[in-house]
Amino acid sequence: MAIMTFDFGGSAVKYGVWADEKLTNKGKFTTPATWAEMKQNMVDVVSTVTDIEGIAISAPGVVNVEKQVIEGISAIPYIHHFNIFSELERLFGLPVTIENDANCAGMAEIFFGAAKGHQEVAFVIAGTGIGGAVFHQGKIAKGAHLYGGEFGLMILDQGKTFSELGTAVQMAWRYCDRTNVPRGTVEGQEVFERAEAGDTIAQEEVAKFYDYMAQGLFSIQYALDPEIIVVGGGVSAKAGLFEEINARVAEMNALRNLKDFVPKIVPCKYLNDANLVGAVANFEARRNWE
Repeated sequence: MAIMTFDFGGSAVKYGVWADEKLTNKGKFTTPATWAEMKQNMVDVVSTVTDIEGIAISAPGVVNVEKQVIEGISAIPYIHHFNIFSELERLFGLPVTIENDANCAGMAEIFFGAAKGHQEVAFVIAGTGIGGAVFHQGKIAKGAHLYGGEFGLMILDQGKTFSELGTAVQMAWRYCDRTNVPRGTVEGQEVFERAEAGDTIAQEEVAKFYDYMAQGLFSIQYALDPEIIVVGGGVSAKAGLFEEINARVAEMNALRNLKDFVPKIVPCKYLNDANLVGAVANFEARRNWE
């Protein structure tokens, strides 16, 4: 038996089939303009696979599992504020689970990836902004208002947040602003390359990026005391990233005479497939918890 998994994104919906702990039959379609079109596209995908035991979905927004509603707002407005769980279960005649995309990415790591075997985990995902998930005793800790893991809202410097300061995208935007070119002209990877080639402004912005990332992770470590912090997002694949971050966090520890343990900050295992795999992890976890 297999699980059909979907990842709802603002521009594309990715999908795949999970069986024997492997993701196969991967594909994607452009995110439809309406809910009716979304359902039809999903039906078309599911109809190509046999022996499906359930549908696992990663979605943007604040997923309230108890109410079976996706609250908040996202780039896909039509998925919010109605019982989306029951509607999809009627449509497919199968169990359906839905979880927030950042939580899914974290679950991929704690069930199958870099945090497997750990119970107390912080997962941080760095894209345009910062998102994440908190796991306590092996389960998602969403908090009283379902905002657990919203690390991007942490204030780091002069009223600016982790999301506004601590990503490679923001680093690239700062570089563009300082070099008087439109934002998007130079992307994060090129800023890293220019820094390595001796560009002084690029070197300054790369150093700021590392410092801000380390500050955010240091704060998460000592606020939550996880066994491990897993960092995801495209920048997590950059060579040397974790050596730089861990060195800066070690300096922060030394300045404060913190010697009881060394924070463990590691890269994620799953990149582009994290949400799909995590949606499956959520499906299996919900089945075990119920």
